[in-house]
Amino acid sequence: MADAAPTSGEIHEVEITRLGAPFSWQSVVFVVLCTAGLALGVLYIFGVPIGGERLLEGQYYWIFIGLFTAAAFIALPALRGQTRVPLYDIAAAIAALAIGGYFSTHAWDMVMAGWAHVPLGIVMWVLMLEVARRSGGIPFLFVVFLLGLYPLVADRFPGLLMGIPYGFDGMIEAHVFRTEGMMGITTKIVAEIILGFLVFAGVLIATGAGSFFIDLANATFGRYRGGPAKVAIVASGFFGSLSGSIFSNIAGTGSITIPTMKKVGYPAHYAAAIEACASTGGVLMPPVMGAIAFVMAITIGVDYAVVMVAAIIPSLLFYFGLMLQVDGYAARVGLRGLPEDRIPSTRKVLARGWPFLSVLVFLIWGLLYMRWEYYAPWYACLLMIALSFLRRETRMTPMRLYETARQIGVLVTQTAAIILPIAFVVSALTITGVTGSVTSGLVGLGGGNIYLVILFGVVACFIMGMAGLSIVAYIFLAVTLAPAIIEVGGLNRIAVHFFIIYYAMLAAITPPIGAAAFLAATIAGARPMHTSFTATRLGVVIYFVPLFFLFQPALVLQDDLTPLVYVLPSIVAGIVLIAGGFEGYLLGAGMVRPWLRAPMVAAGFAFSFPSLTTTAIAGVACAAIAGWVWLDNRRSAAGSDLLGANTGATLPSVGTGADPRSG
Repeated sequence: MADAAPTSGEIHEVEITRLGAPFSWQSVVFVVLCTAGLALGVLYIFGVPIGGERLLEGQYYWIFIGLFTAAAFIALPALRGQTRVPLYDIAAAIAALAIGGYFSTHAWDMVMAGWAHVPLGIVMWVLMLEVARRSGGIPFLFVVFLLGLYPLVADRFPGLLMGIPYGFDGMIEAHVFRTEGMMGITTKIVAEIILGFLVFAGVLIATGAGSFFIDLANATFGRYRGGPAKVAIVASGFFGSLSGSIFSNIAGTGSITIPTMKKVGYPAHYAAAIEACASTGGVLMPPVMGAIAFVMAITIGVDYAVVMVAAIIPSLLFYFGLMLQVDGYAARVGLRGLPEDRIPSTRKVLARGWPFLSVLVFLIWGLLYMRWEYYAPWYACLLMIALSFLRRETRMTPMRLYETARQIGVLVTQTAAIILPIAFVVSALTITGVTGSVTSGLVGLGGGNIYLVILFGVVACFIMGMAGLSIVAYIFLAVTLAPAIIEVGGLNRIAVHFFIIYYAMLAAITPPIGAAAFLAATIAGARPMHTSFTATRLGVVIYFVPLFFLFQPALVLQDDLTPLVYVLPSIVAGIVLIAGGFEGYLLGAGMVRPWLRAPMVAAGFAFSFPSLTTTAIAGVACAAIAGWVWLDNRRSAAGSDLLGANTGATLPSVGTGADPRSG
């Protein structure tokens, strides 16, 4: 990989499964299970009757859980490096299928008569905990298991953590059989809301969308200084939006972009940090975004289109800051772009990939204009499959359909294995009534001061994000922290929930956990902690912008949009200064003296703050600093010219870098 440009790169399935060859017995069984689950999902979502009657919600949910839990035991290894499916996993898969099928026959009784079978419920609970361990690791298992057991000891906690206690049977009944648990929001998210988007992502990947987006980014940015890093940012943003997974994004695109960045001169830790940041931001990059965006839409009770539109400006600001830092580093150390003979023709790339762009436009139209919500990706899938027959390389042959079903199955199984166990956390917080007490407790601790409540919230977001997965952190904080912030500050609800999502997601790149940065470091052969600290610096925008749109909801396109007239330009200018201070190169002015970098970063933060008074005061300081940098570089350039004239030598001007073109 190290010798190849990111041209025509293939995005492969992340090898965390043990499916083996396409027609190995476990792969065939896996595809059968997943195809049955997807077919059932289509029938249920579109209301197609089976045997003259539509499936009840509970019937569909339990069959879906049974099929994809069984698929998880076939595909996800119990131990790292395990390639064969042992007998105990086959037994677990059969048990999950049987219990799911049996529970589906009692779905009506569960709703109308409170039916429960506690012994089988315990078995299903244990199976789901094991699925949580295989999909999210030991930390995720501890979060789900310990928080899930909270109802047993809820009355023994002090203060705001005290809740209504439950016995073990009552806890299992709530976790497994009630709408507070597995029959509620988490299963609805996987089995209804995001299922179509996962299928859509799988179809796009199978038809070559991943390589198209890398080629398109390469054709657009590859020739500029630091081009491969800019390609990585754009490609990871697109691919992350499609896949919705930080880690599959890093493993998929990073295996191509990181070696290429290293080859043109980026240090290993810097290349890994770029990929980690770009992949993290892709999860909240419209139009598709990750599962967490759909969870937010359901939690708040708004259309997904509202969430998607609200994410546009924060996402663009994040990638703008990341691109500026990459460009500044390339300018400071003199990194060139790729040679022209390794850059694909934009015309040829678009001629090959216009079906992908057409389908994305169709999806956005369906979501925003037609309000199809979770029907839109299913229609987009049909369009993509139809368009795939226009080219021989993408045509959906029987073999390609099988591989597509396998790819989609991996996406759905991994997502279900992560989200379904969260039902135990949601159930525990709901049935004990602790969500209300935590909210009131946070308000009390903050003494009614919105800034203190937000400070507690930031700390809670980081801790929860590091302890488990960002989606776990969001679900917990959405029902505890969000009401407290809204109650004290009267802030916009969507802005508050985005604030929580962003800070919970930052744990992926923030030390000491920084799982996304650690994975990218593994691919790059870099030191994990060094990579994580570098990713924190590169992703600095995402650390402060959530605070800004919390107090200025116009940045998430809510309430009065008039402040955008002065707020958005000031934030953009502030980001330019922050990037210049961190990287030692100010766009349009040149190299920055070391002693001036810290004041420049401070001025950038002040200039970014969404307050007219702060912006006006900081603007004077910013203008003075930028002017000083520009004059300093003019004097340096004049001195170089004079020295060159006296000695007969020709010296490069300061701050130009090896390649004067900027991206």
